[in-house]
Amino acid sequence: MSGTSTAGGVAKGQRHQVVVVGSGFGGLFGTKALRRADVDVTMVAKTTHHLFQPLIYQVATGILAAGEVAPPTREVLASQKNATVLLGEVTDIDLERRVVTSQVLGRPTETSYDSLIVAAGASQSYFGNDQFAEFAPGMKSIDDALELRARIFGAFEMAELGASRGDDVDHLLTFVVVGAGPTGVEMAGQIAELAHRTLKKDFRYINTRTARVILLDAAPQVLPPFGHKLGAWTKRELEKHDVEVQLGAMVTDVDERGIEVKDKDGTLRRIDSVTKIWAAGVSASPLTRTLSEQTGAPLDRAGRIHVNPDLTLPGHPEVFVVGDMIALDNLPGVAQVAIQGGKYAAKEIKGRLAGKPAQKPFHYFDKGSIAIISRFSAVAMVGKLKLSGLLAWLMWLGVHLVYLTGFKNRVSALMKWAIAFVGRGRANRTSTEQQIFGRAALARLEHGAADLVSDPGVYDAALEERRKELEAIAAEEARLTDARERGVPAERRTVG
Repeated sequence: MSGTSTAGGVAKGQRHQVVVVGSGFGGLFGTKALRRADVDVTMVAKTTHHLFQPLIYQVATGILAAGEVAPPTREVLASQKNATVLLGEVTDIDLERRVVTSQVLGRPTETSYDSLIVAAGASQSYFGNDQFAEFAPGMKSIDDALELRARIFGAFEMAELGASRGDDVDHLLTFVVVGAGPTGVEMAGQIAELAHRTLKKDFRYINTRTARVILLDAAPQVLPPFGHKLGAWTKRELEKHDVEVQLGAMVTDVDERGIEVKDKDGTLRRIDSVTKIWAAGVSASPLTRTLSEQTGAPLDRAGRIHVNPDLTLPGHPEVFVVGDMIALDNLPGVAQVAIQGGKYAAKEIKGRLAGKPAQKPFHYFDKGSIAIISRFSAVAMVGKLKLSGLLAWLMWLGVHLVYLTGFKNRVSALMKWAIAFVGRGRANRTSTEQQIFGRAALARLEHGAADLVSDPGVYDAALEERRKELEAIAAEEARLTDARERGVPAERRTVG
């Protein structure tokens, strides 16, 4: 098995085979770090793009286009000759056989490896209440962002329509964001700007400035990882922008028209709201359970797997796990952990092939945290330095420009930010019903999108029947032309 890949049934030679699972920060930076290594790298990912997760909320609120935060992975890696990209959601990893199994539309592909970097990331966690997802989408994918964009802008459209008939539209103009971490704060701030500034002149029957934006969290403060001082400042700044911050509020139920909350004193109440956004928690990829069952490595409450100090799995030094999937030294689930982990794994693989001694245990270098609240207002924490206001916002601008993938995306994002923050426009407000209901429709199919495509054998048989039909139609078309019967009444046609 060593030195070969069965991906697509094509052997790739005798070079060391590295498989990377996931196209996020850990997967992409790990792959790029192997650019000059004497290896073949196969990236297997369930999407065709690399998602710049920190800016996904700007896709949802119409500031940036999807392509500006999610460039095609193939384009990013096009010049890396030793890298191959395969589309597929990894459903199994066989550590004994050293084989990764992925699927697209129910069709499996096996890819063998000598070294493996697992960087499959995390998904939204509803803390055991997965039924909430239908009515309160998370913020973990481009599909999430586009669905939320359609829900947000669609709510204003439905409110305008309802108001034109004299209906009560308060539930349509109430937006609830669950989770007061960085994503929730940024999302709530941008919806408030959208309602109170961007759209204020666009409607005739509703006043968008009366829209309510509510930020809920069961925790006692906003942005706990930023400390009490910056958390308190952020809360005051959000409230200045008419965001209602409700802390100590635990969500107990979510449905199509609202959300039920239990306050710290035990009071149960309901908020009528059509548009809810879930930004309250994350859960590691289910692949951690697959790896845990084969290695005995324990999982924590968020589903993250405990790894060795060098990011490998117990008993399997050829397998590295990085990013949001690992439980090690209380590392945060941020992009830099994944980036540094991917680079560390790649360096270790190169060192082993060169016969070098093992690296020191993985050490995370904290480059700080930043969260934007509104235009020209943000909070930043770099070591002991804590900033807020315009200076933090400028730091946010610079950091995100540096880490956005691709020069053209940096230029485009800078222009869109000028439109949104200096002006009041949003360049990407297009939304459709399909964006809102497409996922729900697919979820009702037993096998999802796989039910919408034919089995290859069935398709081939049907193709032959269709070919015969087309040939008969073509022959009849030619006969009508040759016999000059087009437009000629039946009684005048020559018989025989």
